[in-house]
Amino acid sequence: MSAAAEVHSAIDYLVSSSLINRRFWAPGKEYNTGTYASYPVTIRNARLAGPFTLDEHGFCLAHHRSDISDWQDNYRGDSPYAAQVAEVAKALCGADLVLPMGGMVRSSGATSPVIQPPAAEAHVDFTQSCAERIARNMYAKARPLGPGYRRFIAFSLWRALSSPPQDMPLALCEGRSVGDGEGTRNVKVDVDEIPSGDALFAPIEGEDAMAAATIFHHSPAHRWWYFPDMTANEVIFIKLYDSDHRTAWRCPHTAFRDHSRPDARERRSMEFRAIAYFSNP
Repeated sequence: MSAAAEVHSAIDYLVSSSLINRRFWAPGKEYNTGTYASYPVTIRNARLAGPFTLDEHGFCLAHHRSDISDWQDNYRGDSPYAAQVAEVAKALCGADLVLPMGGMVRSSGATSPVIQPPAAEAHVDFTQSCAERIARNMYAKARPLGPGYRRFIAFSLWRALSSPPQDMPLALCEGRSVGDGEGTRNVKVDVDEIPSGDALFAPIEGEDAMAAATIFHHSPAHRWWYFPDMTANEVIFIKLYDSDHRTAWRCPHTAFRDHSRPDARERRSMEFRAIAYFSNP
């Protein structure tokens, strides 16, 4: 059964009454304290449109054949796959330097201490201040005597590890359909076990300095796309933050249930985050 030109599905967005927004992360589990609601959306088949480019849309599809087979051992910033991510990113965006952060395997099926569930709400992995702080600190540590940079792109390189069609593909929101002022901070809190009850909302020392994502309220202006039937030799470059705001500088994204494919298989995927730098003249 082939993929349709568009899929009618639902995407979870933050509701306006949600005040304390945190994402607790424990090995194999994640929990959002924010209040979300599912909104019907049309997600269009990107293989039938485009081409999609980083500066116009905030994401692009590329071909990359990897010799990696043990993905659970290739999520570190010093892993063999990290070096491959850096080379792919340089080729796609023209950066002079790519500093890997790390990766994560996700599955729509069973999770484990090293396999997380799919992220299931419209989000970008960083806020502006979080991305700028991480990029600044990583560059200073890796290139203390370097020439500096005029631009950076925080990104994720996403690839499917399971055979197509996948039951929870990745939906990508066209960057230019999202207003610059949209988005709410969602703090990432690393824990050994997910707390419950009042502990989810209790004050956390140093919360202002923690990593934070951006989550979104629903907008009918958002234009959603997906690449059905992702293969092992394809990757999606997703802008999480581009310091050059003249471009499509971020791309909200999320997993979604594709009920149009009764032959769909359990999704397994690898996402790997890094920072691409463009050096000063």
